[in-house]
Amino acid sequence: MYNFPMCNFRKKKNMIPRVLNTLLAFLLCFVSFFAFSESVHATQDEFDAAAEARKSEEVQTNEIENWPQGPRIGAKAAILMEANTGTILYAKDIDEHLYPASITKLMCCLVAVENCDTDKVMTVSQLAVDSNDPDGSCMGLRAGETITLEELLYGIIINSANEACNVVAENIAGSIDAYVDMMNERAKELGCTGTHFVTPNGLHNADHYTTAHDMALIGRAFFEYDLLCKIATTSSYTIPGTETHQEFPLHSKNKLYPGQQLAYDDLVGSKTGFTSYSRQTLVSCAERGGMKLVAVILMEETPSQFTDTIELFDYGFSNFTMIDPSDYETGYNIDNSGFFNSSSGLFGSTAPLLSIGNSTSIVLPNTLTFNDLSSHVSYDDLHEGAVAKIEYTYHTDTADIPMGSTDILLNESVIPNFDFQSLNQSSISSASAVSADSGLPAASSDAATPAANTKPDNGTEGKMVKIQHIFIGLASAVAVIIIISSLVRRAQKNKRRTYRRKKKQKKSSLPSNHRRPAPPRSRSTSGSSKNTSGRSKRPSGSRNGSNQGRRPSGGSKNNSSGSQRRRELHFK
Repeated sequence: MYNFPMCNFRKKKNMIPRVLNTLLAFLLCFVSFFAFSESVHATQDEFDAAAEARKSEEVQTNEIENWPQGPRIGAKAAILMEANTGTILYAKDIDEHLYPASITKLMCCLVAVENCDTDKVMTVSQLAVDSNDPDGSCMGLRAGETITLEELLYGIIINSANEACNVVAENIAGSIDAYVDMMNERAKELGCTGTHFVTPNGLHNADHYTTAHDMALIGRAFFEYDLLCKIATTSSYTIPGTETHQEFPLHSKNKLYPGQQLAYDDLVGSKTGFTSYSRQTLVSCAERGGMKLVAVILMEETPSQFTDTIELFDYGFSNFTMIDPSDYETGYNIDNSGFFNSSSGLFGSTAPLLSIGNSTSIVLPNTLTFNDLSSHVSYDDLHEGAVAKIEYTYHTDTADIPMGSTDILLNESVIPNFDFQSLNQSSISSASAVSADSGLPAASSDAATPAANTKPDNGTEGKMVKIQHIFIGLASAVAVIIIISSLVRRAQKNKRRTYRRKKKQKKSSLPSNHRRPAPPRSRSTSGSSKNTSGRSKRPSGSRNGSNQGRRPSGGSKNNSSGSQRRRELHFK
């Protein structure tokens, strides 16, 4: 017979639910991992179907009143920005956090050219090569070889070489992490609020993300450099061989480049990106008729990232125009305003002291006119030579859309450079003439006018120049004060006019029975007034010092009764 101790049986009985819970937890983890893997490695047909479904999602700019209707595209997020003004022409979920993939390399290259000479020779480390994904794109660099920064930039943009980004990071910042910190800091300077970089090349990391709006800001800065634009439109390039590395050909897969299947004629530059998590990403720039557009596509399927970009470019160039505000501005009619003109000849010219800057432009939809825009004067972030800035916005019930700005400039050409030396000479000549007429002895010409025979020393010239600069500065300050006071008076005048108009309208809208009655007319006679005034001269309460200055209660009664008796006698 077998004996089963009760204690052991109870232990085994308690172990059964524990084992079941463990198996259940393992099963849930397995199912979750399998489902996640399926979501990442779905079939291309499923990805295409998801992109097609996204075409019905809301485009925020299409909801703006009187705004041109933009295309319906399959990208999860997209933006079209005018680079000169920063005006957003098209917006679809532009602030949603998404994975950028290799368009991260735009920031990598931007920081590189801003902090290093392109002809600098860099050395490839083993860590830079090993940190690359074996399945990721590269340019075949090996540890120990040397290569210039410019050649690395070609490899990064054309071949999307991941190890080249690591080489750049180590040679400029000392380490990859330190360089990523520089990238994040530069993003903040550009105004990016939804971007965080973890790698310099864009290899997937859950904490490595951006937004369409931020990538447009980064692209806007990237495409200001001619070298980067040149590389970003090069379909193929060959890295020449050296003693440390062999010749290496580079070939781009960007279909917008010249000679490619979907080549865009006005292309300034473009950079692609892809991971299984980010899907297709693309940042591109095109310029036509003074308008420079930056388009960003996030989470799209190939080749739609290229066709979406072409649709956005065509939409922007067809529905928007760049205009010079100095040709339309009448709200600040400085040229026709005598207030700002030096017509008195104080500065020796009748030209206006102020002018609207003609080197700036604003973008305007074809569905609007210049008069549809609102404007206000700002004194922040002024350009050199500007005394104020006019900012233009399109006001709607849902948002105020910035459309651009222009400067109010001080016309220094109307302020002459006075020749104080000549002025001094003429004063002395006048004084000599007066002395001759009056019979007084005139000063010696050699002593009085040393500049006539000798060249003034440097100290005298310096004083003259300083005086001229001081005069110009004072004139500029006076002009600024005039501007500000004029604008303030104009605003106060409009405010008073509006207040009077509202008050008049309110008064006219009141019914007749609610109007204030006229005050009653006085019925007192001249005699009573005379009598009352006569009595008021007598000091009341003279017998009692405590009552001095008070009228006795009976005085008024007696006075009124006396007046009544006199009136009765008069009537009789």
